[in-house]
Amino acid sequence: MQKDDTNNNKHEQNLVTVAIHSYEKAVILKSILESEGIETVIHGVSIIQPSVPGNVRVRINEEDLPRALTIIEQVDFTSHIESDKDLEKAKGKNEVLIPVDFSNYTMKTCEFGFNLANDIGSDVLLMHSFYTPYYPMAVPFGDAFSIQNSDRTVYKDIKDKVEKQMNELIKNIKSRIDNKELPNVQFKHIIVEGLPEEEIISYSKKQRPKAIVMGTRGSNAKDLDLIGSVTAEVIDGSKTPIFAIPENSKDMDISQIKNIAFLTNFREREFKAFDIMMSFIKPYPIKVHLAHMARKGDVWDEIKLSGTQTYLAEQYPQLDLEYKLLDRDKQLELVLEEFVGQNKIDIIAMSSSRRGLFARIFNPGIARRMLFHSDTPLLVIKGL
Repeated sequence: MQKDDTNNNKHEQNLVTVAIHSYEKAVILKSILESEGIETVIHGVSIIQPSVPGNVRVRINEEDLPRALTIIEQVDFTSHIESDKDLEKAKGKNEVLIPVDFSNYTMKTCEFGFNLANDIGSDVLLMHSFYTPYYPMAVPFGDAFSIQNSDRTVYKDIKDKVEKQMNELIKNIKSRIDNKELPNVQFKHIIVEGLPEEEIISYSKKQRPKAIVMGTRGSNAKDLDLIGSVTAEVIDGSKTPIFAIPENSKDMDISQIKNIAFLTNFREREFKAFDIMMSFIKPYPIKVHLAHMARKGDVWDEIKLSGTQTYLAEQYPQLDLEYKLLDRDKQLELVLEEFVGQNKIDIIAMSSSRRGLFARIFNPGIARRMLFHSDTPLLVIKGL
């Protein structure tokens, strides 16, 4: 975690950022923390840089950090469906959700997403989320915060800009479909106001798309802070299978994948995750490499991995399967990078359970770590 820089104020030097939210959600979190006796300040309520998403920081005294993180773990701004039973009753949409940010590698994400949708018989929904500090209904009474006419102008300018960018992207996609560079699948688009990670998670919980395809900067990621990338936050918060496509990954779609690494820890949920993975790749002749991190000479882990291979071979007799124990005494990223290179792995798949904020900061999950250190696409299957 990185402390915020301050100049001459000793009190300010002891403040750390625990969250970055819209003004509305920052005020809610501030109220929750202060109700527990934790002094909290909000910084960044400004329209100087309205295009920067999430520029409202919630900050506390460093000494309150352990207690604050415990409280924050219980706060979920994206839970719009009340319970798992409600989730089970909700009818999922037959679509692939592709969040777009109009960056240079947006089209690479679209290419993978459109081809995936074509393979599994789904439509595509393009989503763009934009942030502004214009939240007139969210400002509590008594706060010295007013909405000026200039703020409304800023809001309209931002909205007009993203609508223009979306129209240009749609025009480009239609042209590629006409030229048979993309499959001719039905697609729609939506533009929503809010923090991208929160809006994507909220939509996936309510509409339950078949998959989410997102771009990530992978090993090019820079200036990572407490929150991490949007893709990492969606992986942590969504139960929808997520394909994370790094900016520097080679261009391909599901039909071109030859080798998949499936990381296993011998948990029961991983068999369901494997079934979901197979629903995406089943039509194609793909080799699956089962991999498990173990200490050298751990015979019991090798027996379990061999047994897992035997079971999956019985379930999928047409599938080419092999297994490999990876050395857990070495750095995870380096071991996986070597494994990926030796076996020409095109995509890494894994099951991942939701982790608390505290654990995510001080003991990052494999999916999040690989997201920032790899140029290999990931398939993360959550919530099982």
